Amino acid sequence: MSDLDIITFGCRLNSYESEVMREHANAAGLADAVIVNTCAVTGEAVRQARQAIRKARRERPDAKIVVTGCAAQIDPDQFAQMDEVDRVIGNQEKLEARTFQSLGMPGLGTEDTEKVSVNDIMAVTETAGHLIDGFGGRARAYVQIQNGCDHRCTFCIIPYGRGPSRSVPAGEVVAQVRRLVENGYQEIVLTGVDMTAYGKDLPGVSTLGKLVRTVLKLVPELPRLRLSSIDSVEADPDLIAAIAEEERLMPHLHLSLQAGDDLTLKRMKRRHARADSVAFCEAMRRVRPDIVFGADIIAGFPTETADMFQNSLSLVDDCGLTFLHVFPFSPREGTPAARMPQVHGTVIAERARALREKGAAALHVHLEGAKGRRIQVLMETDNQGRSADFTPVRVDPCTIGAGALVDCVVAGDDGAAWIAEALR
Repeated sequence: MSDLDIITFGCRLNSYESEVMREHANAAGLADAVIVNTCAVTGEAVRQARQAIRKARRERPDAKIVVTGCAAQIDPDQFAQMDEVDRVIGNQEKLEARTFQSLGMPGLGTEDTEKVSVNDIMAVTETAGHLIDGFGGRARAYVQIQNGCDHRCTFCIIPYGRGPSRSVPAGEVVAQVRRLVENGYQEIVLTGVDMTAYGKDLPGVSTLGKLVRTVLKLVPELPRLRLSSIDSVEADPDLIAAIAEEERLMPHLHLSLQAGDDLTLKRMKRRHARADSVAFCEAMRRVRPDIVFGADIIAGFPTETADMFQNSLSLVDDCGLTFLHVFPFSPREGTPAARMPQVHGTVIAERARALREKGAAALHVHLEGAKGRRIQVLMETDNQGRSADFTPVRVDPCTIGAGALVDCVVAGDDGAAWIAEALR
């Protein structure tokens, strides 16, 4: 086990920020330490983080254990009270070099050292770009373009962990993308908390679509650009045009839909109706026929009836979704949804199971019938990777290794991924 370990939970933005922390920690000479980058999106995510902290202490009894991330930002005391934890730092502090310079000093964990360093995230007004050289894997790299969220969905605690929406200037995004491409990365994923809010806090007229166009224009050697997750109702005209016209922008969108019932969406305080989701997917398929959609859907939101759930279940077919992220509803203390009449836990579990089965069936439909199709695969391991539309692919034979783009032909599927043959 290396001197510095970083355990990351949650979103792609957390993955990116873990690499920022790794560079700061290495520069500061922080050794024999474990950094746990937590997630707060569900109660289960918090439970897993606490479990990982206890495991880390058992495996590395002499290491410094530092806890950060959204769960630590929202409720630092619950981690500070754990005997296994030496220091708790906030989401802003974890991105500052000086934090890790102080962590590397003697005395961490002693009585005269402040254990909690978590400031008011709601007072943060800027997000700086961080130039990092790479990621643990060689396949794809993430670039932060935005942080925080100004919306207040009734189920979501994340704005209190991330603060207000703020954007990274386009020049800094381009510089980071160019640096990663020069270091050999074939695919860049733009990531953020509320990406379609990009640019609203910047001077001039900046949008996610304009940023995408700028990156593709100024980094022509980038083979693949991908978006992490978007709020479809806020997709700007330039983004829609880029999806239609830019072949290097991958034909895969992960949508923050959350539900398919209008009353549920209203109680969630979402900004779209069911019909908006269906119309967006239909419109995108007209301009980019090969596009594939993923989506987040919550099972068992408070007050959800059987009929309301069926509207969410049928949304999979009506939108033509392929990759489902199913979240059994988890009440988060401090959110309005936690105070609403709750659905029984067994019902939530059953609805989550039904959604997952629906997602598995949708993936099966997507996988079958592709035999003979030519695809390009970004290898993630020696024999597995992802196609442009993010479909998992098992490639044989392939000896090029992770990070390579390989032309293949689909030979079949195994129910979870395409099986493809590399073209010579």
